[in-house]
Amino acid sequence: MLPTLADVLRLPALQRARPKVVAGAKHLDTQVRWVHIAEVTDLAHLLRGGELVLTTGIAMPDSPEELRRYVEDLAAVGVSGIAVELGRKYPSETDLPKALLDAATETGIPIVSLERETRFVEITEAVHIRVVNEQLEELRESERLHEVFTQLSVEGARPAHVLREVAHLSGCPVVLENLAHQVLACDLNGEDPATVLASWESRSRAVRGGQRTVHDPATGWLVTMVGARGQDWGRLILVCGASPAPRQTMLVERAATTLALGRLLERHQESLERQTHRTIIAGIVDRSYSDPEEALVRARAVGVPLAGRHLIGLVLRLREGGTGLAAQARLADTAEGAARACRELRLPALVGSLDDLRVGILLALAPQDDLDSWLHRLADRIRDRVGSASVLAVGSGTEDIRDVRRSFLEARQVGDVAVHQADQRPFYRLPDLHLRGLLHLFRDDERLQTYVERELGQLLAYDDRHSSDLTDMLRHYLAAGRNKALAASRAHLSRPAFYERLRRISHVLDADLESVETCLSLHVALLSLDSVRDRLSQ
Repeated sequence: MLPTLADVLRLPALQRARPKVVAGAKHLDTQVRWVHIAEVTDLAHLLRGGELVLTTGIAMPDSPEELRRYVEDLAAVGVSGIAVELGRKYPSETDLPKALLDAATETGIPIVSLERETRFVEITEAVHIRVVNEQLEELRESERLHEVFTQLSVEGARPAHVLREVAHLSGCPVVLENLAHQVLACDLNGEDPATVLASWESRSRAVRGGQRTVHDPATGWLVTMVGARGQDWGRLILVCGASPAPRQTMLVERAATTLALGRLLERHQESLERQTHRTIIAGIVDRSYSDPEEALVRARAVGVPLAGRHLIGLVLRLREGGTGLAAQARLADTAEGAARACRELRLPALVGSLDDLRVGILLALAPQDDLDSWLHRLADRIRDRVGSASVLAVGSGTEDIRDVRRSFLEARQVGDVAVHQADQRPFYRLPDLHLRGLLHLFRDDERLQTYVERELGQLLAYDDRHSSDLTDMLRHYLAAGRNKALAASRAHLSRPAFYERLRRISHVLDADLESVETCLSLHVALLSLDSVRDRLSQ
């Protein structure tokens, strides 16, 4: 950052000359780019702007008209000030022409009198050293920022990481928003969310500018566009105060470039909006917010009002898990499909992945809305978007943000059981799960696990030793209501082959498979086994 005229006047070389501002004192914040010594009147064409002009005054014209023209010409090229050494032409400060001072006041050029004779070369050296050092520091800072954000780009850092670095380097809150002025991500650097994000959309819409990076003095926002290849998709806003330093401008522009590059590289990954929604949902479920009102503020900032709404936690549970990029892409597609379904129905909702198997949806309905009607419409639209590879589970509704966690936990439990249901319901609630739901709730109980081992342990061990499928055959038999012909058909085996499997199962378990009570006990054990295995796989 270039030194201001006030900075220059504090340099020892200037102080020895006893400087005194005799006109234009309001403009000492003007930056000084260079110092020019001149003892000619026709000077303006030699300058480029930002110079401090040093003169003894001997060449200054005597007539008021020519003095005014002299000052106006210098003002036109943008000099930062005129320093006049007293003693040669003007013995004292009171001898400075009134026309010179009046013209300087009108044009906003500071006039500085130097009461002591001094070597101008000492002043020029001192100022030029200060300017060069400032420029070198700017270059070093630019290099540091380049290294930081290049590393972030190479690492594929997520927007939250980039914003955290911006907040750390600037000491200011930073917000990334989309073109609809909804918050996509933010790092408030310890500031109160209710203060920084309050009425965000309306405040943001009021800040406009014709340039790519602008500073709005009214809000203290430094705003730059974010995008690449001619397609802007957001704005990065640094809440930096009344007068941003060039370093802050450099910082926010470099961060915007990193975010734009990251967006290009994340075409097949979770969208930024999904990441933001996921973060808010996770904060609610994990109770990360010290004040529940913070969740309301953050959700409102992304365009999803939760206050005064009927809140319902939904879980879209994938039927099959997986690992690697394919599984991540499938989960991301499911989340985007659910979000599109909500947008098409104009349903206010936060939508984001909860883990590798589940997508969370927080619906925010008006109190008078018919929940079942909306759920049926949403389930149909989600099926159109993502197919039947998942089940939709519904938790209990609430008007209190504090109870949303319970709603999500209930929906999660329902979803884990519903993936094993044979009936193809559009969505499931806890009462729809009957015995499976009850067993799922008790899956962590050691007594249930002991029961599974007592009833099925020998059969499971037999299958492990012989790589056989007797447990699956027993499942077919019981699911068919002990109808052997139907079970054989579902198992894709001939009747004699299936009957032989049943005989072997009976021998391994030492159980009568014709007994209704025995088969009921084994069926409960199989359902319990599914619940226990679901817990272990999560």
